[in-house]
Amino acid sequence: MNLPPHYNRVRGRRGQGVLPKHNSGINSAHSINRAHEKPGNFIGFNVALPEDGHAPGLGQHARDEALTHFLLHPGRRAFTMAEIAICLAIIGIALVAIIGILPKGMDVQRRNREETIINQDATVLMESIRNGVRAGADLTNYVFAITNYQTLWSPAGVPGVTTIYGYGYTGSRTNGTASAFALNTNANIIGLLSTPEFMNLSNNLPVQIGGGYSNHVVACVHSLSGPAVEKPPQDNQLLIGDSFSYRLWCVNAPPPQDTNSSTHGFGQQLAANLHEVSLTFTWPLLPNGNVPVNRVPPLTQRLLVPGSIYQTNILGQPLYFYEYQTFP
Repeated sequence: MNLPPHYNRVRGRRGQGVLPKHNSGINSAHSINRAHEKPGNFIGFNVALPEDGHAPGLGQHARDEALTHFLLHPGRRAFTMAEIAICLAIIGIALVAIIGILPKGMDVQRRNREETIINQDATVLMESIRNGVRAGADLTNYVFAITNYQTLWSPAGVPGVTTIYGYGYTGSRTNGTASAFALNTNANIIGLLSTPEFMNLSNNLPVQIGGGYSNHVVACVHSLSGPAVEKPPQDNQLLIGDSFSYRLWCVNAPPPQDTNSSTHGFGQQLAANLHEVSLTFTWPLLPNGNVPVNRVPPLTQRLLVPGSIYQTNILGQPLYFYEYQTFP
């Protein structure tokens, strides 16, 4: 298409959208009677044309200017409905992918936070058991229940009656019978958690062949670590009840020994002076006292404690404490 000779001059003012001021080819006659006019077809060119399409007094120069402006400023197109629909479909697919992976990421973050709390608490509890902590009462803010399932075994190795001992902060029960012993000191808590897995018929150590008792000790614990708002001196029971809690299985077992070996005497001595402490954590502990099945695998930490076990009695309840690096 042949452009007017002044194309380059108009090109230099691209985007202004009006005719040059020196355009004298347009007189004021076209603006006298605008009732018979309709808008022109020149985008951005503020000139109205009458019904016959010819502006009175509009010279060739002005028409060339208008044509040049139209060529340099084509009409602007908006998005069509089809294009908008395609964009929304792409955004929807992306959102579905993000929303689908978001719960998985949050679950991994929650598990990492819970495992960190468990590892920190395990260190504190393991050190307290190994050192036989008896002073203070800070653990009473966290350990709120302990249960010992004690089973009587015959000399032939046949299990007998199981007695359930339940302990709380205000008292304890033995098969439903109330007792004054309570979890109100660190000594009472650690003394129960250090209960040996196997004892003789007199609830003493070392274990002798001829029957005895097996102890299965389980504790319910509010996490020692975690948000400070959940920790003492917080007394809001609703907030404390909703805090992260776990179930603790505590096993204090002697090393295995071969009773038929010629060195059985050495094995008995070793069993009396070396013990394996095993703490198994399952979580989270729900308000009804249960732990969801297959939600997270249990976490177990073990520690060998060299030394003897000291036995005492408080309010008729046998308690046991490790005497680290102390041998009879």
